[in-house]
Amino acid sequence: METKVYNRKLKIIFSEKQFKKGYLDFLYKTMIGRILLKIFFSTKCFSKLYSVYMDSRKSVKKIEPFIEKNSIDMSDYKDRNYNSFNDFFVREIKRSKRPYSLERHTLISVADAKLMVYKINNELKMNIKNSTYTISELLRDDILGKGYNNGTCLVFRLTVDDYHRYHYIDNGYVERRNIINGVLHTVGPISSQRHNVYIENQREVSVLITENIGEIIQIEVGAILVGKITNHKADEFKRGDEKGYFSFGGSTILLLFKAGVIKVDSDILKFSKENIETKVRMGEKIGGIIK
Repeated sequence: METKVYNRKLKIIFSEKQFKKGYLDFLYKTMIGRILLKIFFSTKCFSKLYSVYMDSRKSVKKIEPFIEKNSIDMSDYKDRNYNSFNDFFVREIKRSKRPYSLERHTLISVADAKLMVYKINNELKMNIKNSTYTISELLRDDILGKGYNNGTCLVFRLTVDDYHRYHYIDNGYVERRNIINGVLHTVGPISSQRHNVYIENQREVSVLITENIGEIIQIEVGAILVGKITNHKADEFKRGDEKGYFSFGGSTILLLFKAGVIKVDSDILKFSKENIETKVRMGEKIGGIIK
């Protein structure tokens, strides 16, 4: 299965092939695969076992082939030796390679990702990838999401070739954190045919009180082979500060905004309506703050 993505820099639309497509087709499209998925792969057990290997010295041999296959520009990253594949996967970027505006009315991307925009309707529901989600299901809280009716949901989908650290969108402080246990389906398009991944998968919820936007809810969603979401414990933050990182695999960040506080750039909105993601980089302008 391929996903269409708009490259803003080159102004072209390209088709993105899913990572390890053959394995995922087997797991999600065959009876035996779905049984294995239910028993082993969608639980934390398999992901934890796999992470043992990815954290070992033996996994270093996977780094160079991975860089070549995914055309990763290593000049963007700090020059150092890696002790394991996961050590490489959560590599730190050179800050000069991800500049961001300090202008208070600029809305910036929190990560290198493929971005889609969704409307939260008056009933606190939204349609993501042909699945209907409610805010209360996402948060597992009937009260926390009240006030987000007619707001906006930004979905940042990180793929294996992306920089896998994510950053704060504005100055502010963390009001509340919550870890929601769940399974670990892939967040790629193949799983959306059978699973509501954003309410089934393990995720971490942060309520952020920001200087220029007000209250924002940020949700990091784990995925298959990603048993670990690492969020730093700082209670206060500045725009551009690192919030955390994902270990190996593709992962997703959801940002929920109340109505009337942001305006997303027109090209991103246009392609989202056409079910086409937009490729963005951390710190890139993706809209404006109108509060």
